[in-house]
Amino acid sequence: MRAARLIKMVLLLQTRRTMTAAELAAELEVTERTVARDVLALSEAGIPVYADRGRTGGYRLIGGYRTRLTGLGRSEAEALFLSGVPSALRDMGLADAASAARLKVSAALVPELRDAHESAAQRFHLDAPGWWQPPETPDLLPVIAEAVWDDLLLRVRYRRGDGTTVERRLEPYGLVLKAGTWYLAARTANEHRVYRVGRFQTAGTDGTRFDRDETFDLPAFWADHAAAFARSILHAEVHLRLTLAGTRALRHVTDRAAAEEALTTASPPDESGWVTVTLAVESVDVAYTQLLALGPEAEVLSPPPLRARLAAAAEGMAARYR
Repeated sequence: MRAARLIKMVLLLQTRRTMTAAELAAELEVTERTVARDVLALSEAGIPVYADRGRTGGYRLIGGYRTRLTGLGRSEAEALFLSGVPSALRDMGLADAASAARLKVSAALVPELRDAHESAAQRFHLDAPGWWQPPETPDLLPVIAEAVWDDLLLRVRYRRGDGTTVERRLEPYGLVLKAGTWYLAARTANEHRVYRVGRFQTAGTDGTRFDRDETFDLPAFWADHAAAFARSILHAEVHLRLTLAGTRALRHVTDRAAAEEALTTASPPDESGWVTVTLAVESVDVAYTQLLALGPEAEVLSPPPLRARLAAAAEGMAARYR
């Protein structure tokens, strides 16, 4: 632990030239007294760390010293490719590996390029969680992430959507963060399935590795799964008329793929500019909530119960605002 901290201190000083004790303590998550002891240890080991006294002082390397300890370890190299998703790295327990990787890359760059990672971070940021809901950070995520990294078999207890609990022996292939929710793609009984990480009640490994199918493509698998899931929940159809504004708004209030398919097969505009479409929806209740957002830009033709509910809602709103 201390050796890794000493290496990180040298890399920090090599990258930033001069740092105060407070700055080093914050970066290394230790006290300033520990920083002073570590600097003394580095000096005794022959690394030329010099302390500038005074209010503007700090620690720096002298004599153009450069460490050769800049080679990336495997976990650091893998974490570096995820460094654009800091919240995901924290959740999976890889924040330290990513930080070390960035430092090593910075230390290996010529001086005028050492601020490249900071420059990029201030210009581009990925915020993975969705709006209006707190991100889900399952307690077992670090354990599962470690199993994914190292191709380790997982023994789990999993709560299904219907509330029943099952025990499984899984080959964890990959993790996906979708709108703030974590999912695990895993193989069991010679087929790949998707599990919501927050539903795992227990998860552990005994160190046994599995033989990963190198042809498995996580992005392609997830895209197929997401498309199939979206199609699977569309159990009903709604016939409606839309204005031009309604056609533009439809894809924003309902399933985008279903909206695109409905608009592709829409009837030609009538003399008033309205088009008639058939829209696949999850249920009448869901369609009511979604189509209510279109207001006067849509008219439901069928099914009759949905048309009646929207008519009652329109009458109620008119009475409320009259």
